[in-house]
Amino acid sequence: APRFYIMKWLTDYVNDLGIDGFRVDTVKHVNENAWAELFKEATASFESWKKKHPNEVLDENPFFMMGEVYNYNISAGRNFDFGDKKVDFFNHGFKSLINFELKRDADKDYETIFKKYSKLLHTKLEDKSVVNYLTSHDDGEPYDKERKKPIRSANVLLLTPGASQVYYGDESSRDLTIEGTEGDATLRSFMNWEDLDSLQQTKNILEHWQKLGTFRKNHPAIGAGKHKRLAKKPYVFSRTYIKGDYKDKVVVGLDLPKGKKSLWVKGFFGDGTKLYDTYSETLVEVKKGKVVFESEFDIALLELVQ
Repeated sequence: APRFYIMKWLTDYVNDLGIDGFRVDTVKHVNENAWAELFKEATASFESWKKKHPNEVLDENPFFMMGEVYNYNISAGRNFDFGDKKVDFFNHGFKSLINFELKRDADKDYETIFKKYSKLLHTKLEDKSVVNYLTSHDDGEPYDKERKKPIRSANVLLLTPGASQVYYGDESSRDLTIEGTEGDATLRSFMNWEDLDSLQQTKNILEHWQKLGTFRKNHPAIGAGKHKRLAKKPYVFSRTYIKGDYKDKVVVGLDLPKGKKSLWVKGFFGDGTKLYDTYSETLVEVKKGKVVFESEFDIALLELVQ
């Protein structure tokens, strides 16, 4: 069958070059059993490559496939509803699927979003994941198309449990409303390098995205950990990720008062624990169940001092 020739071509990349994962487009237009077959063959090819190149192996992670099942929503759990049947693509080779739902959730309060995603990822989607996005190359109804809420966009996209897909220009408020364009062209405008060089507001937006992105990169607990609200107002939450001997714990505060601020961390970080706010680059210490410090920002990203 033609699909076996295609599988051979694809798995040759794995066998010859050590490619460790596929991002699969238009998944639902191919029978799910074919994806399971591809995953099986790619996994075998990857294990073969690792045996032949032991000094080039980066880690012990298995072959990885994530897919675009158009209009898959995390609320559906593991099944995608075709109308006449439901398919569990996670059971056919996919570790993760693109989630089309976050853009509709993005204006809900932070706790509603974070609690929902954390619960689903640690129950129905245990050991699986989703890739969240707010804008993309072919979604004609992106979140905040006019780029009026770049800070909230960063907070939602980069702090919601699951993986995050940042589309180019999200971090710099690149214009998505280009006059005279047709179809998806307006979503694929030129990168706004000039704004990054000359507009202080754009520089500030970029810096915010960079700080959140770096914190997320350094702490698997943000995307893969369990979420728990520590205080309602000001809003403070924790994330905890444990795998084997590895443990990662962080605390985040949003919509905080600028200037002096107090974050409740009792029950998560004990008194005397030294923490570092990576956003304001401030060292703090837990006293009487909270940390008190001053910064000009309304956000705090707290990690343990190493």
